[in-house]
Amino acid sequence: MSMDRKASIVQAAEKSFTLFGYKATTMDQVAKIANVGKGTIYTFFANKEQLFDEILRKLILEMRSIAERVIQDDKTFFDNLQAALYALLDFRRTHELTIKLTHEVRDMGTPQAMEGIQQIEGAVLSFIKRKVQEALDRGEIRPCDPEITAFVMLKLYVAFIYEWDRSHKPLSKEEIASLFRLYLLEGLAVDRA
Repeated sequence: MSMDRKASIVQAAEKSFTLFGYKATTMDQVAKIANVGKGTIYTFFANKEQLFDEILRKLILEMRSIAERVIQDDKTFFDNLQAALYALLDFRRTHELTIKLTHEVRDMGTPQAMEGIQQIEGAVLSFIKRKVQEALDRGEIRPCDPEITAFVMLKLYVAFIYEWDRSHKPLSKEEIASLFRLYLLEGLAVDRA
């Protein structure tokens, strides 16, 4: 029963953070949505920050699961990474809480919302870095710094998916795959040999 109550509180908090953002969410709202007394929330969570951290933890686990599901043993490192990145960014683009947090950071600069977005991005970077290291260990890619490589890959993908669309026709999944391959696998230099 108490775990069900905790789960319903977390679910209510996620709904409140999604509707109102971090700053405007109160424990009273969460209690009302969860249909529990405010004191009940405090039996599980000391404050709003702890509740928010629990929601982020769940979100990051869900994202990790989504990324792992698209990885296939018979695919190349680049194909798998591309599929995982696309799935993660697509999830982030359509998941209402991440949308609300992104807007809150942009519009109000709420530190906790910014920290939440950074935690999500950090989890994605950690996942990519691990995949880069695995590819290095298998000799599938040239020697590189896995952390810098993960950063470049994520930023390139974010640029293609979010930023290009602002002033251009959105790129298709296939176009993004082709550009990712060109810039990261083949390179731009023409072989003059």
